[in-house]
This record gives sequence, C-alpha cells and structure tokens, in this order.
Amino acid sequence: MGRAIPIALSWVIAAACGGPSGSPPEAVSTAAALELAAIEFERPARSGEPNLHAAPDGTALLTWLEPAEGDDWALRLSRRSDTGWSDPVTIRRTDRFFVNWADFPSSVQMEGGTIAVHWLEKVAASTYAYHVMLATSSDGGASWSAPFRAHRDESPTEHGFVSMVPWEGGAAIAWLDGQDLYDPDAESPSDDGGHGGGSGGAMSVRFTTLAPDGRLGAEVLLDPRSCECCQTALATTGHALIAAYRDRSPEEVRDIAVVRGIGETWSEPSHVSADAWTIPGCPVNGPQLVAAGEEVAAAWYTGAGGDPQVYAAFSRDGGQTFGTRIRIDEGLPMGRVDIERLDDGSVLVTWLEASDDRARVLVRRVSPRGGVGEAVVITETDGARASGFPRMVRLGSELLFAWTLPGDGGGIRVRSARITD
Repeated sequence: MGRAIPIALSWVIAAACGGPSGSPPEAVSTAAALELAAIEFERPARSGEPNLHAAPDGTALLTWLEPAEGDDWALRLSRRSDTGWSDPVTIRRTDRFFVNWADFPSSVQMEGGTIAVHWLEKVAASTYAYHVMLATSSDGGASWSAPFRAHRDESPTEHGFVSMVPWEGGAAIAWLDGQDLYDPDAESPSDDGGHGGGSGGAMSVRFTTLAPDGRLGAEVLLDPRSCECCQTALATTGHALIAAYRDRSPEEVRDIAVVRGIGETWSEPSHVSADAWTIPGCPVNGPQLVAAGEEVAAAWYTGAGGDPQVYAAFSRDGGQTFGTRIRIDEGLPMGRVDIERLDDGSVLVTWLEASDDRARVLVRRVSPRGGVGEAVVITETDGARASGFPRMVRLGSELLFAWTLPGDGGGIRVRSARITD
C-alpha cells in the first residue's frame, strides 16, 4: 500500500480564452494547493476497470473487475471511509462478464443506504451481444439481490456505457442501447455487435429509474441516434437531470450533446459546443458532467480538424446553454476525461496526456471565467487501451483518483489528494 507522503503541489490560475458570456479571462492570479499522497489501495495484476462513486454519507465506493479461478472474473467492491478501505466483497463471479477497457461497471448509493451496481454480461456468442445487469444490496454489500436486466430489450446486441446517479430516493440510469440495430431475419443477427451493421439502424440513448426495492421505472428514449461506444454522463441540476453523450448526425458529425428532463419528459438534444468533429467511426471517448443547482460544467475530448483537444465549458442555466469552450490539454491529449466541482464554482478536470515515453494522468483547475491552472501529474501510466479510463471523485476537501496500470506488475491503483487554500 505504501505510507502516505504528502507532496505540496501549487496551482496558479493563468489566463485562457474568454468566459461563458464572452467576458475576458481572469487577469488576477489565485492560488491553491494539492497535497498528493502515496498509493493507498491496490489490487493485483490484470485487475482493471475501476470506477468511483461519492456516496451521500461522505464515503466512496470503488468497483472493479479482477481475474478469478479458471475463466471466471469477479466484480468486486470496497468502501473508503474515515478508517480506510474496507475488505473487498465479491458482487458476482462468472465467465460471462463482458470485460472491456472503456465500458466498465459502476455503483450508486441510494437513499437509505441501498447500493446498486451495474455490469455487462454476455447473452450470445457474438462479441458485442451483452446486456446491462443490476444487483442491489441493502446491507452494505454483505449480500446481493439476484441479477436483473436494466432494460426491457432482450435482443442480442450491445447495451452499455451506463451512467448512474442518486435520484428521488432511488437512482437514475442512462445507457446506450443497440435494440434498433437488431435484425432477427439476418443470418447472424448480432454480428455487427451494435456497431452499425446489417439492419442499418443506429445506437440510441435511453433512460430509466431504479427504486431501492429493485423496481424499474418507465423506459424513455432520449436520442434515437448516438455515437456507438462513447460513455454517457448524468448529473442532477436542482429538480431535474441532465444527460450528456456523443451525438452522431447523418453526416457523421460526432459532437457532445445534452438533454434535460424529469421522468418521462425530456428536452430535445442540444450541443455543448459546435466542434464539428466529423469522423466515420466511434472514438470511444465520452463526456463527463458535474452540477450544483443550475450551475453545470462539462468536459470532453474532440479530434476536430485532426487536432486532439480536451475542453471544459460552463452553464448557468441548468445546461440549456453553455459558454465558450475552454481548452485545457497540453497539446497531445488522449482524452478519457473526468470532472469534479469545487466550492468556488471552479472545476477540476482529469485527462490522459501523451508524452515522449509514457502517458500521464493530469488534473487541472478551470474557472467559469476562463482561467486555467497549472497541470498536475497524478501518475505516469501507459497509453494503451489496457490503462482504461482514470476516475476521480471529491469527498469534501479530498479527492480520490483511481486508474489501471497495465502489465504483469500492474493492476488497480488509488491515491488521494487534499485540497488546501
């Protein structure tokens, strides 16, 4: 595990592009400090796909996958509290998991303490024929319900890239759904794996709710045509929800879109930014959201114009409109972003940045008026797919970062950082 050795790292907010309403960037520097500690949690080689959830009780839940005996994999969970990390519990063990570097399990803690976890499970021989499965625990993870499907569709196509947040005592769930790609008359109906083959259909974005007792709410179509394999994002804005995802136009423009709604009533999609990234395939690089009341911030990757870029943008009206995008990368980003909000309205954005030898997980502070801070290295890693998507959550004055180190000596790693002003 290693002893925590705080390292003082300072950020100085520097001038960037204009703010949300065309206002000039911040001219006055402010300072903050990040005390980055040593690795505090790790799992063995070949463990991967970590995901973090900040629970309402001030703890954090970590989910991940690791090899078990034979061909089995185990979906595991640990809770991080003031006393440290709990012993990992196994939620499910099977050889039917769909284990994927970009499409990974997640957890959410609902009102009353019930935990829900999602994962992907194969339902047919085709590579991308898998469903989103759920299980709940009302005793802190000691026991789990029987698995049940998150969606009504049973076709052997891709269902995944799930986002979950607490909502109205239960949870809200968004995902990508391949049911409109299914052609039951095709010789191999699921060979396209939900990636735009035989039927000529499209991937869609759908939504439902989950009650603590396992009941699913109405299933709602949010967008009938989306990018096939980029992550979705969900956040709560006052009394509503906002979902973000990578859109897909008939002309193959794949910019970030949002929809806003409550229950079965949702807005039409609108774009966070007119990047105009035209690409005839999925870049596997979805957006992330964070919100407090009507203040929303988004982070995303784009390759528009052949130039890889990572941006953040802010909204003051619950995501109806977003201000000028703010570029935050160092020039060679690989994307894989995450975002968290600070009390002053600024955000922290993490992303993967390439370098001459190894990739780095970086974090940078961004203010709504366009100021950007110095990029801080959270860890060196590998740019390969096996390094996955680094995740971040905020617990009061602390941040937790989780990532995967590929290779024989690698596996899941988690470290914390304390924010001090």
